[in-house]
Amino acid sequence: MSSKRRTITILGLAGSPRYGGNTELLLDAFLAGATDAGGKVEKRRLAQLSIAGCIACDRCQGTGYCIVKDDFQPIDERLVAADVIALAAPLFFANLPAQVKALVDRSQCQWVRKFLRKDPLPVSTAGYTRRRGIFLCVAGAINEDFSGVMRTVKYFFDLYETDFWADLRFEDIVAKGAIEAHPTALRTAFNLGVRAVQESVFHDSIAACDHPQV
Repeated sequence: MSSKRRTITILGLAGSPRYGGNTELLLDAFLAGATDAGGKVEKRRLAQLSIAGCIACDRCQGTGYCIVKDDFQPIDERLVAADVIALAAPLFFANLPAQVKALVDRSQCQWVRKFLRKDPLPVSTAGYTRRRGIFLCVAGAINEDFSGVMRTVKYFFDLYETDFWADLRFEDIVAKGAIEAHPTALRTAFNLGVRAVQESVFHDSIAACDHPQV
């Protein structure tokens, strides 16, 4: 790959139904870091979109595309175009909120593309065949089990040819805005945003790295 700097596109998905909640604050800090590093940032609040659940019609097996027309299609296009995908969502009953899970389930059409049709995903905006995935999550309980949600997110990222690159998880965060009182959370998210861009620029294949410590 040429040493010429590529502009990295970052898609931030705010998955909480609570506007301006703790995971969205984490996402905003992450995106601020990505912007500071020269990335092109886009943010979408999933709770403001109309994304129905998968109806299991199997029509996508014929074309690779979902036939249910709503806000899934533009988000699907942005996921394909992104170089970095940052999903931020609180833990709801050991998994993702319904608004995010609907997006995951509707990505069945990408599962069909990948595993049944064997069609390659178009390259990202910067020309990468692999993307970089980041998951930002908070839970209200102490000693919370994140294994279920992590597995779901990894499956979701894989459908979009996205390596699960890093995650930030915080426990005992309940009240709206409580993450701001955490001594390191927002700064860690900002620094991760910087790294997500800087470490993507000169790599054709965006490989996974060790998860950052929080």
